[in-house]
Amino acid sequence: MRSRTRIPPSPLPQIAGIDPVRLRLPSDPEGRWPDLGSYLTERYAGTKGAESVARLLAGGRILGPGGRVLAAGDPYEPGSYLWFHRDMDPEPVVPFPIGVVHRDEHLLVVDKPHFLATTPRGSHIVQTALARLRAEQDLPELSPAHRLDRLTAGLVMFSIRPEDRGAYQQLFAERRVAKEYEAVAVHDPRTALPCTVRSRIEKVRGVIGASEVPGGEPNAESTVELLETRGELGRYRLTPHTGRTHQLRVHMNRLGLPILGDPVYPRLLDPAPDDFRRPLQLLARTLAFTDPVTGAEHRFESRLRLQAWEDRTAWESGAC
Repeated sequence: MRSRTRIPPSPLPQIAGIDPVRLRLPSDPEGRWPDLGSYLTERYAGTKGAESVARLLAGGRILGPGGRVLAAGDPYEPGSYLWFHRDMDPEPVVPFPIGVVHRDEHLLVVDKPHFLATTPRGSHIVQTALARLRAEQDLPELSPAHRLDRLTAGLVMFSIRPEDRGAYQQLFAERRVAKEYEAVAVHDPRTALPCTVRSRIEKVRGVIGASEVPGGEPNAESTVELLETRGELGRYRLTPHTGRTHQLRVHMNRLGLPILGDPVYPRLLDPAPDDFRRPLQLLARTLAFTDPVTGAEHRFESRLRLQAWEDRTAWESGAC
């Protein structure tokens, strides 16, 4: 068995909870890259990062092991590592706090607000729960055990110690966590509830919404229960038995009960990135599981409330 090459420690610290990019240079049997600059130019050609990498090289912001500053004309060294921080575009600040529900030496469980992504992706980098919590809680090695959709509020769990990360992530991968959600949507007495919705949901990369495929083998299952009504609105408990993208939102829309504030279902809207009015009325309410590290029985409940249920007038006016 071949031994794994030990990865040198990063010479760069996190910035605002974001790790530097780590890049290992691939082998070059044909001698295509006479120097580091030629490799990076080819790697990032035609991408948004091309100009950024050129600026990083010119500014001495790409480092090798031990903190050595690398330049475009340095020899290309296959198998060596380099690190750099990408230039990050300004992001609208999500003006809502992250509430800590539980913290011990292994776990951090928080209430993620609406509009905050769980982890860096696409245009959401610093304004993410992971980046903010690393900085706010002084936990640079924090990592997510699972993810919650950016528009959905509620419970998200993070692993504090790197050695525990796999156990907690496997907990979710193997569906050994009981999850319940709460939603506010229109109430239609013609819809027989409770019911279990099963369908095949597919998500195409680059397309915002997910779609149900008629006649396909079901890969998504959700139970929908009506808890109470208030005028023409209903408060619902949603229990996902699978974890497809936008599953609960798609299934509620299928029942003719689209969740209030949904900018995708039943029709695609285009709110501005800094429009935090009328958030999606979907909340990850509970997480329950046996801790794979300590053996403790956990049941966590969100402390957040759905605004459209508490004060519909305020929600409709956008007074979050």
